[in-house]
Amino acid sequence: MTDVVESIIRGLGNGSVYALLALGFVIIYKATRVISFAQPSLMLAGAVAVSYLAEVTGFYLAVLLAGLLIAGVALVIERIAIRPMVGRPFFVVAIITLGVDVVVRVVVNAFIGRDVRQMGDPWGFTQVSLGPFVVQTRWLAMLAVTAVLVGLLFAFFRYTRYGLAMRAAAFDQETALAQGISVGMVFALSWGLAGFLAAIAGMFVGTGQGVEQLTWIIALKALPAIIVGGLDSLGGAVVGGLTIGVVESLFQSYQGQLAPWLGQNFAVVTPYVVMLLVLLVRPYGLFGTREVERV
Repeated sequence: MTDVVESIIRGLGNGSVYALLALGFVIIYKATRVISFAQPSLMLAGAVAVSYLAEVTGFYLAVLLAGLLIAGVALVIERIAIRPMVGRPFFVVAIITLGVDVVVRVVVNAFIGRDVRQMGDPWGFTQVSLGPFVVQTRWLAMLAVTAVLVGLLFAFFRYTRYGLAMRAAAFDQETALAQGISVGMVFALSWGLAGFLAAIAGMFVGTGQGVEQLTWIIALKALPAIIVGGLDSLGGAVVGGLTIGVVESLFQSYQGQLAPWLGQNFAVVTPYVVMLLVLLVRPYGLFGTREVERV
């Protein structure tokens, strides 16, 4: 039983990272109706930014500065590459985000080099005891920071003027324009928020193990998370990310004993298996709306 609980805590920690990335995907989708495939590169850029800034400012200030820096980069990308495409077919804009992802990763890889860059995080692989359970400190940090950010994000959408504007634009852009809401501002804000969340997720991905050129692949696990939760649901993104993390962790711990015939690395594909199973039952995700058009 102890091992099961520890596996679940580890899964919730890793799932928190998927949830942060999934939130970025959903925020941009709700504002623009386009899936941004640039999120993996922004996550990688955030992690690398932390690794450089931490050498100068210390870890915690570096995380904040990196988040703001990547949010600024996302704003520039939106203004230069995405805003001029307003009114064009959604799949064209989605393909452009693929190109942006490649370009950003090529630039960031030049700062990474061939070696693994350490982030100077205060947690590493240290462990703490929670009663009978022994867990890594970084998983608890992932859960705590994600809970705070999700709470702030939901309060922003619920109680602030800009959050209400983003909700209105997500519901009906033409009506929002008629009410004097700047849809361009909504687009920019959605990209900025997604960039900030991607940078924080990247920081957690790199803690303990460092950052290398292939770190961006982890961000692809956020795609099953948003499909499971629902492409247009912020709450669904959180639930989907945590679900993917827990399922993956349990398979890593027990699949070798219970189902060795699946192979040694089956846990790697479990996020996509879960996604396929959910699609078979609810094609619009657990919390998504039926009228969603998938890109």
